[in-house]
Amino acid sequence: MADSPSTHEATGSEGQQRKSTPPAFWRFKIALSTILTIKVILELAVTFGYPNALVDELQGASDSALLMVMVMEGRGQIHPTDISPLLGALEDTGHHGIATDVRAWSLEYLDIIPGNEQKPKKSLELSSFGRFKIALSTALREQTIQNLGAIFDYPRALMDEIRNAKNSALLMTMHMEERGQIQPADISPLLTALKDLRLHGVASDVEGQFNEHLRITGKMAAFIEELKETCHTLYDKIQPIPYIKEKLYSVDKVFIEVGIEYCDSRGSWKTLSSYRGIFSVAKGTSRIQVIEGDPGYGKSTLALQLVYDWCNEVSDSPFCKPDILIFLNLRQLGGITSIIDAIEQFLLPRDSSVKRLDVEHLLNDRDIRILVIFDAYDEYPDQHIGDTFVTQILEEKMLRHVDVLLTTRSSCIPPACGSRTGRFRLTGFDEGAREQYVRKAVTGDDEEVQRILEQLNTNPILRDICQAPLFSVMYAHVAHEEEEFHNVRSVTGFFEYMIDCFHSHAQNKVSGGKRKQLQMFADNHHALDKLAFDSLTGANQQLLWDKKVVIKKFGAEFYGLYTDIGILVEEEVINRSRGAKRAQSIQYRTEVHFYHKLFCEWFAACHLAKRVTSFQALFRNFCKRVNPYDLQFVYRFACGINPAAAKRIINLVQKKPDGDKFAVLCALEQEENTEDVLSTVRDLVLRDVYIRENDTRLLQRTTVQLLELASQKEVPIKCIDLDRTFETVDKELKNIVLKSGVVLRPIVSLQSLNIRMETATVSGQDLIGIFGFVGQCSNLMRLSFDGCVLPLSIPTELIDDSLITRDVKVSCCPDNNVLLNLRSGKLESKTNLPGEVRIQNSDTAASLASKIMQLMVASADHATVTEYIVTFDDTTSSMILKLGISPPGASPPGASSVKKLEVTESGHISEDRFVQVLACVKALEDINEVVFHGCILPVSISTERIDHSLITRNVKVSCCADNKVEFNLRSGKLKNNTELPDDVCIRSSDTEAEQASTIMQLMVASADKIPVTCLTLGGCIEEFDVTTSNMVLTSGLSLPGVSSVMKLKVTESGNMSEDQCLQVLAFVKECRDMNKVSFDGCVLPVSIPTERIDHSLITRNVKVSCCPDNNVLFNLRSGKLESTPELPDNVWIRSSDTVAEQASTIMQLMVASADKNPITEVSLVRSFSSAGSDGLSLVLNSGLCLPWLSSLQKLWIGPEWGREVTVDEWTGILNYAKHSQLLKRLWIADCLLPWLDNNPNLANTRVVWDPECYDGIYTLQSGRWQDRAGQVLTREAYDHLHEDGHVLTRGAYADLVTKFREWYRDFDWQTQRRAKRE
Repeated sequence: MADSPSTHEATGSEGQQRKSTPPAFWRFKIALSTILTIKVILELAVTFGYPNALVDELQGASDSALLMVMVMEGRGQIHPTDISPLLGALEDTGHHGIATDVRAWSLEYLDIIPGNEQKPKKSLELSSFGRFKIALSTALREQTIQNLGAIFDYPRALMDEIRNAKNSALLMTMHMEERGQIQPADISPLLTALKDLRLHGVASDVEGQFNEHLRITGKMAAFIEELKETCHTLYDKIQPIPYIKEKLYSVDKVFIEVGIEYCDSRGSWKTLSSYRGIFSVAKGTSRIQVIEGDPGYGKSTLALQLVYDWCNEVSDSPFCKPDILIFLNLRQLGGITSIIDAIEQFLLPRDSSVKRLDVEHLLNDRDIRILVIFDAYDEYPDQHIGDTFVTQILEEKMLRHVDVLLTTRSSCIPPACGSRTGRFRLTGFDEGAREQYVRKAVTGDDEEVQRILEQLNTNPILRDICQAPLFSVMYAHVAHEEEEFHNVRSVTGFFEYMIDCFHSHAQNKVSGGKRKQLQMFADNHHALDKLAFDSLTGANQQLLWDKKVVIKKFGAEFYGLYTDIGILVEEEVINRSRGAKRAQSIQYRTEVHFYHKLFCEWFAACHLAKRVTSFQALFRNFCKRVNPYDLQFVYRFACGINPAAAKRIINLVQKKPDGDKFAVLCALEQEENTEDVLSTVRDLVLRDVYIRENDTRLLQRTTVQLLELASQKEVPIKCIDLDRTFETVDKELKNIVLKSGVVLRPIVSLQSLNIRMETATVSGQDLIGIFGFVGQCSNLMRLSFDGCVLPLSIPTELIDDSLITRDVKVSCCPDNNVLLNLRSGKLESKTNLPGEVRIQNSDTAASLASKIMQLMVASADHATVTEYIVTFDDTTSSMILKLGISPPGASPPGASSVKKLEVTESGHISEDRFVQVLACVKALEDINEVVFHGCILPVSISTERIDHSLITRNVKVSCCADNKVEFNLRSGKLKNNTELPDDVCIRSSDTEAEQASTIMQLMVASADKIPVTCLTLGGCIEEFDVTTSNMVLTSGLSLPGVSSVMKLKVTESGNMSEDQCLQVLAFVKECRDMNKVSFDGCVLPVSIPTERIDHSLITRNVKVSCCPDNNVLFNLRSGKLESTPELPDNVWIRSSDTVAEQASTIMQLMVASADKNPITEVSLVRSFSSAGSDGLSLVLNSGLCLPWLSSLQKLWIGPEWGREVTVDEWTGILNYAKHSQLLKRLWIADCLLPWLDNNPNLANTRVVWDPECYDGIYTLQSGRWQDRAGQVLTREAYDHLHEDGHVLTRGAYADLVTKFREWYRDFDWQTQRRAKRE
């Protein structure tokens, strides 16, 4: 027996032994390539984030599976010690069966124990060497492969395997790598062999490609090294507080994870446990992720932590995975027109060895994983310029293969970021994070930590301010130095105190006249104020200035002070003149910026506060140019600095959308209770005051302060609306406690209170507590609840008498249908219930609560409700409904009044849930009928679990509206009321209720062993659930295996994938008596690996026919399609053919192609619909796809009469012809082809176009159409035509268009074209 490929040792001319890859891994890769279908490959490529060009290459490869295996190895997704990336991707894409096989092979071949994988180190050679191998495979011809095999002494069996492979060159390349004849650093054995064969030209080309690989690898390594050196200087010099310059930190020494949320597909914000989950949450969305947050919430610090993770290859961080990371601070990029300029200017050193062209090549290399971080988009000077390189990248107009992560303020999301962009927002520090930071970056002394935190917690306003990490960090360091921290009551007060501390720190170092000078600079900073104001309010924000310009404006001493205390920061950047050579043009300059944009906003606010009252024009222009939400702290600081300015500012912001919330923040920046503040407060409380769930704790506390101030000054407050913020009531103090922990004390001047507690039930104790709060609000006359259910009654002795005396109205829902009578302590319904009460998923919480309480009142009053229709999600004794609201008490609403209960639900009702519903029916004593809609009940349950009283009451349980199936409570079993037909159909057009009824009839037949001749699934299959062994339908219902069905007929449209076929076969396995499966109207894959086909189906001799005419069968033993009739010389696919007929013809063609039987000609007669640009298939009018056929010799396409083919369609047709390697002639007729200046050439295929609207035809030669007017040619004669015709000019083409449209004027396609234009 000849040696197998997996065990044979190479003995080539150099005595070369295998060096690169363990033989076991080779066997694993070969096995893996046999199981990867094109569908699986494309889904994996998307999951791994492969660039579009690589995906296209995988689609077009002659052996996509082998190429995919090489690519995955090159990118580190499979490795001899770790295949977890591949397994994870297979699970994520739902290919659990393939994942199971791959996992088994890893144990068999690689002995990888799950959980003990060794992560391979990132190699710069992988992607570059992978490209070299692909290029090499294109250079190897059949004879060259055979000669190399002889030189390398490959065994005959191995050479036969290579010769018969779909892509013998690719397989040969893999064998040479496995045997050490090519390696990432050396291909000398191959070069020697090529020269021995006297293939010097091939050897020269291969050597050139290999040298290019080495050059790219070297340049990439140098580029990455230089990027890391620059990045190190960025993340290794963190100043937590500006004036502390003697101690700099690396970002990982001060970084604490802030709260982070992500926006899901429904637009809801969900908590993310760590920033390391960003990529996993964003998988499948755009390559662009946006991290947003309010000022000072740690966006830039997080960005630097990501840079640290990459530079240091932090193994458990996803941000170590990119090959290249580009970090650009957008504040610096004003006027810079290309990303390469930005990289050269800010990321590469003066003596960089990497050339500009090298950078360009690396950025455009689609095989390199690149992450670009754009930091601080809100500071980008050119954000309002439409077509910058930043905008082009965000709009995916350039560098579409790179991943982009952008940080910005929440108020400044780039317009280019569409709905597919992944969005994350930072929510700040909680108490745990604050303590973590103090211990990590300030002091490890437990007593000092407690002192700092206790000082913070004794000032609730300061604590809320320190939700922003920037403020928390500044506080922690200053509090560590200062024994007593100033008692601040606003953000303005906090910031002012911080800046005073900075100046005090500088003044403590000097004395005498110098100290006075520094104090003068601290008090008088008008020039800095104006610079900050102008920079923020100009047409483009300008947050960087040349150092020389700044010194000239301020003077050297003033500039020296503000850089010493750290408010102004210097940085050195390249100042390169355009057009000059690099070595001659590099110059450096020093630029200046504020330590943080908030400092710029502070000084801009100082300028605004001084001028807002006297310079009306300045203020009006400022308001026009600056959105309050973009620069909210300019407004807030200005209100705190100058109370006289606050009135004007608050009047302005109140007119903006959602302006009340902002006005509250501005108002409380004024720390003195002046008449101006009161005037502002009066304006705010004239409208409803909302305290919302998504408000920050600071905003909630500020709002409460305003309300308390209004109450102290006896200002009437119209209404407080607690929007999903109520938590409980402190019954002793009679205070309402919000979910945030903020306390709302009784407000004497409050007139109305609304509590929205969506999806909740108010307990009796909470209601009594709320009444206690209301009792202390002496002017409150109305209490309303929204979206919650109140108790049916409450003891009157527990109700505060003052509420009754004041005649307080208690409304239980916005529609006022239910009130709580305080005198009787009972709920009362103002309207009579209809005979049918319908509770549905689409009900709002308020509507649902109203209906429930009306039912409760009806029950208590012994009113009669004919039907109670419920769509429920879960059941307890009180029937919890879909929105989470349940009526209080052990029994459901309307306990003595409901006659009939209807339950509308989707999916399978478990035995436990069914018993729970029966328990509710027992409590509803008047019910005599229960109807289930759209759901599937268990086929039987133990009679011991059914309450006997239901049998005594003769309660009828029907399982569907048509009454075909009922549940017999005496036997505990489903029962069919009608006989099943011979052919039972479940169609996609059936309602969910109809499908559920049919499924239950089948379940009963199976349980009772009643034979069912045939089951037809008509376009309703979604997937097979391996965990339950059920077929999941498109409706969401599940069809369990039906043992008594003899035949399965699957009617689907389109091309079925390998996985879809296997899912059908898995279902057949569960149907034990089934011996025949037929597919109708769909195209099956030409083959499926036999190891994926369950052997029990072969043992049972299950027959699989692929079309009604039985022309094509699927042989389960061989795993291949088989065609019974021979193909005619010209195979026609007509538009008039049925879908089944087209499918049968396509599969016969696929079988012939797979068996390498020549296909003389295929004619698409009006059946062509479209062609994808990749050319992998042609889409027919039925929706079926005709894949490219390797043995096709001639193709004739006659689209719809008068059709005008698009550029993409024509490109797709030509690419299809390229894939069909033996195609000799492509003839397209009766249509108008698009004008292309240069049509792609097909080397071995003659292309002819017959528009049918004049005497001649056109032939394609050298990319141009040749006019054959006057030459009468048959199709056969054209095959022997060599002489050139006249080149079709653009002008002649325009004439042809006119003639064509007139010729086909009355045909449908042209009629529709004109109708669309009109």
